[in-house]
Amino acid sequence: MGALLALALALSACAADEVPDAASPADSLTVEVRQQRSDVAARQAQIVITNGTDADVTIGAARIDDPRFEGPAVRLHDRESPIRPGTTVALPVQLAPVACPAPDDAESTVTFVWTQGGQSGEATVAAPDPLGFIPPLHERECQAEALAAAADLSLSSFTPSPPGEPADLVLTVAPTGAASALLQTLHATNLLTFAGDAVEFYPLDVVIAEGDRAPVEVRIPLEPIRCDPHAVQEDKRGTVFTVDVELDGAPGQIQLAASEQVRGEILTWVADWCGFGP
Repeated sequence: MGALLALALALSACAADEVPDAASPADSLTVEVRQQRSDVAARQAQIVITNGTDADVTIGAARIDDPRFEGPAVRLHDRESPIRPGTTVALPVQLAPVACPAPDDAESTVTFVWTQGGQSGEATVAAPDPLGFIPPLHERECQAEALAAAADLSLSSFTPSPPGEPADLVLTVAPTGAASALLQTLHATNLLTFAGDAVEFYPLDVVIAEGDRAPVEVRIPLEPIRCDPHAVQEDKRGTVFTVDVELDGAPGQIQLAASEQVRGEILTWVADWCGFGP
C-alpha cells in the first residue's frame, strides 16, 4: 500500500510540473513606438501601449532598445500609468544619439514593468514602428554626423521685415578643414517659403573643400507661406528646414532647426507680417 501511495504522489507531482504557467497580462498588451510632430524638435518619441485585457493594468518604468541608437530611450517621467481595458496610453521617451552605422535589419524592443491586481513583472516585447519614423531619422542624423566632420551649420541671425517684404535669415557655414561636402538646396517649411522665384527650394550651392576654414554666410529671403493665426500658435515644424547635401558623392538630407531665440523671432515676425501680432 505504501508503495502504491508513493507512486500516486510521484505521478501527481509530475502532472503538476507539466501544467503551463498562467498567461502573463503583458501577453495581451499591444506595444508600438511612434513619433508625433510635437516630438521631433526635442528628439523624443512615444511608447504606445493598448490594454487588451479585461482589467486595469499599470505601467511603470519603460524603455526602447534599438541598435540604431547608442543607448536606450528611457521614459521621461518617473511615474506609473494606469490603463483601463481597451484603452491606450502614450509614454514619452527621450531618444539617445544615433549609432552610425547600424544593421539594416535593426528592430526595436520595448521593456516595461507592469502591475495587475496582485501580479507584477517585467516584459520585453518586439515593438513595431507603424509610422516608419526611425529609418529616415537614423539616416538624416547619420548624414548630419558625417556633415559635421566637414562643417558646422547654423541659422545664425534673423532680421524681420515689414509686411509684404521678405525677411532676412542668415545661414552660417563654418568649415572644419577636415572633410569636403556640398550644400545643394534648402527646402521651404510648412510655415515659411522663399521670396522671388525660389518658392519651394532655395539654391545654396556651397562647396566645402577639405582644408577650407573661412566661414560662409548665405542670406535667405523669407516670407510666410500662410497667415492663419493657429499656424503660428500651434507651430511644431515651421522653423525646421531640410537641407539637400552631398557627401562623398552620395546625396542625402539633414534637418536644420532654428535655435529657440531665432525661432521666437521668426514666429513673432510672421504674426506681425500677417497682421495678427500683439
